Amino acid sequence: MKVTEVLDPFLPFCRRLLPDSLAGLSLALLKSTALEAAILAGHLLLYPTGLTPERRPPVPSVPHVPSAPSVEPDGTVRLPVRPAPPVVLLHGFIDNRSVFVLLRRALAQHGGQRVESLNYSPLTCDIRTAAELLGRHIEEICERTGSGRVDIVGHSLGGLIARYYAQRLGGDLRVRTLVTLGTPHSGTRVAPLADAHPIVRQMRPGSSVIEELTRPAPGCRTRFVSFWSDLDSVMEPVETARIDHPDLMATNVRVTGIGHLALPVHPAIASGIRQALDETPAEERIAGGLTVA
Repeated sequence: MKVTEVLDPFLPFCRRLLPDSLAGLSLALLKSTALEAAILAGHLLLYPTGLTPERRPPVPSVPHVPSAPSVEPDGTVRLPVRPAPPVVLLHGFIDNRSVFVLLRRALAQHGGQRVESLNYSPLTCDIRTAAELLGRHIEEICERTGSGRVDIVGHSLGGLIARYYAQRLGGDLRVRTLVTLGTPHSGTRVAPLADAHPIVRQMRPGSSVIEELTRPAPGCRTRFVSFWSDLDSVMEPVETARIDHPDLMATNVRVTGIGHLALPVHPAIASGIRQALDETPAEERIAGGLTVA
């Protein structure tokens, strides 16, 4: 997976300096770090554009499937909408909907479902409260679009909020598929100094929220697809971004060479998300897993 051509001339030199067992990992980490830095710079520029709530497009009173592609205000070509649930994008901690600019465009160009991005307050201090608020947003979206269910793509904390809603608050009646990107399903130990923030404490291993998510969830209708990366520096350990629960229909997708910030941006992940949303209904259990390299 090409990250930057600037590093290519230095690769042979780096390989000579490092043992074979470490060279591959170190070079992959170097590329991933460079990509993360570039994405962070771009996201800081886009961040102000996502501070305000998204404008909701009008929904016709009579369902209508357009016979030709349409063009959105940002220039994205939207193909005719398929009869599938709306897709709701939910950002991570201290972030906003601007993180999904590229993913939203990729989903729209795929010609799939209506795509909407939600913002929750950066002052959010409780995952349970955020999950309840998400549930009210989902009800509004279903009423406005006439759809009985939605799909959700959640990055980092956004995936944990959406999982709590689907698994603990009866949201599985509304959520068909939940795709999580770098979400600490078992809790992360990264940045211990950040424990001053209550929502960070809730994302720690053994917290009351994480413990609730380990409880039985018989009959949960939502299908879960979790993308986890071997170079995700926010997940400690990286396997915490996997979903391991005997009652949940879950597929864990291992990603190689991609960092935490790149998960909602990288085209390979966008392709995997499209595939996940095109998969069989939640009622059919998915077996096995996928690898994105």
